[in-house]
Amino acid sequence: MEPFVIRQAVSTDVPRLMEFDHSYSTDHVWQMSLQPVSPGVEVAFREVRLPRPMRVDYPRRVERLADEWTERTALFVGEIDERLAGYVALASAPAPDALWVTDLAVEPVFRRQGLGRRLLGEAIGWGRARQQARLFLEMQSKNFPAIQLAQKMGFVFSGYSDFFYPNEDISLFFSFDLVSRSVNS
Repeated sequence: MEPFVIRQAVSTDVPRLMEFDHSYSTDHVWQMSLQPVSPGVEVAFREVRLPRPMRVDYPRRVERLADEWTERTALFVGEIDERLAGYVALASAPAPDALWVTDLAVEPVFRRQGLGRRLLGEAIGWGRARQQARLFLEMQSKNFPAIQLAQKMGFVFSGYSDFFYPNEDISLFFSFDLVSRSVNS
């Protein structure tokens, strides 16, 4: 198989990207626990193996993505043999000199072949070239494949938001220091 080619998306890519299967399967989750501790609350996450794999739908409304992409700072696609295989969308983050990965998707047939890593690597390089300081990545606490990818690449857990998504799932936030860190292999 030829290596994936990463390039900026063009308008003719959008209809195909909308057809992607944005769901994923997982057999682990990050489970949150809250413990009252005087004078506050202690929050902990632990990896939990599920009794059987579960399929998880994308937490955002896929039919809105095309409109949202027009407002993004950048949209990159990965392709092989001129066939779209994945994409990453970036937005300016609320924090100064920071970028936010709003979407990262790889078609199921191309998963676990390094394309997600390549797309995030492109986002890291693009942010560095524009003197950004930090890249944020957010995912559901159920998205164990994305959690593993973030950790392998050197992203650091940096927080969470309960009831973040329309389905009230927990969102986990990871960040990557674009100034002083190198990407883990």
